[in-house]
Amino acid sequence: MIILLIIKLNIIIALSIFDLDWFKYLPIILPIILSIAFLTLYERKVLSAMQRRRGPNVTGLYGLLQAFADGVKLILKETIIPSSSNYIIFLLSPILIFTLSLFGWVVIPFSNNIVISDIDLGLIMLLAISSISVYGIIMSGWSSNSKYALLGALRSSAQMISYEVSMSLLLMPVILLSGTVNLTGIVYAQKSMYNCFPFFISFILFFICVLAETNRLPFDLPEAESELVSGYNVEYSSLTFAFFFLAEYSYIILMSSLIVILFLGGWIPLINHYLLNFVPLWFWFFIKLIFIIYSFIWVRATFPRYRYDQLMNLGWKVILPLSLTSLFISIFLLLIFINI
Repeated sequence: MIILLIIKLNIIIALSIFDLDWFKYLPIILPIILSIAFLTLYERKVLSAMQRRRGPNVTGLYGLLQAFADGVKLILKETIIPSSSNYIIFLLSPILIFTLSLFGWVVIPFSNNIVISDIDLGLIMLLAISSISVYGIIMSGWSSNSKYALLGALRSSAQMISYEVSMSLLLMPVILLSGTVNLTGIVYAQKSMYNCFPFFISFILFFICVLAETNRLPFDLPEAESELVSGYNVEYSSLTFAFFFLAEYSYIILMSSLIVILFLGGWIPLINHYLLNFVPLWFWFFIKLIFIIYSFIWVRATFPRYRYDQLMNLGWKVILPLSLTSLFISIFLLLIFINI
């Protein structure tokens, strides 16, 4: 009953976005999709530089059109639906995951006046959307009627649930210090000092949890090619696979934006100088965002893939105790500060 209640609460919070003004939301969808396309190009360029090889450099100037060529090729492929699958759930799952990945951008503030919906429960809504996406992965693995896809879906759901617990605990010190779960309010609370300095350990642990949450190396166990043949999306092709691909990279940018907002001061400038007053505030946000995304790629190029037992041990036996310790220390210091 408790699990069903949590599921219902998550769905209610996520569905509250349907009350938004969709005419304000539509203009952001195209830039997000374009940014996802260029993120794949950016990742391949950075990886090729780190591995001392040539990246995309043929299609378009410096390979700038390679992402669009790959997208067109993927869309024009034949969509294959397994004969023994559940057709409705099989086709609904990638659409659900991709749609949820776009919903999170509703509450992301890019600047002090650039945000679609500055709701008070913005951080809670992001966590709810992130947890609901697990259901889409389970649906895709089960509906494929494939042992490999089902095992990949179970891996992914267990991994995401395990690290969401630690993520929620790591957010508590930031919420306590800021006194709000509104994302804009959290940014304004960092005017004097970024949260990454007093909560440096939480910042590093949260970054590791986000890597696991987005199924990135070294934690991409749901898509381990050697034993699962790409995991929960192995039966998907063409446009249905493209939805999974777009959703994955959309979540990477979304969670990187969340890290920037929670720990790096959002749009608050790195350098306060009167000569830089002409620089728009959103510029600082995107500079920090590019740095975090670069860190994602750097980790992928550096660390080998974990075994699944190592992944779960790290989540439950290392990161979770450290998250609890960080929370208790933050509460203790906050109580001392209040008494003083």
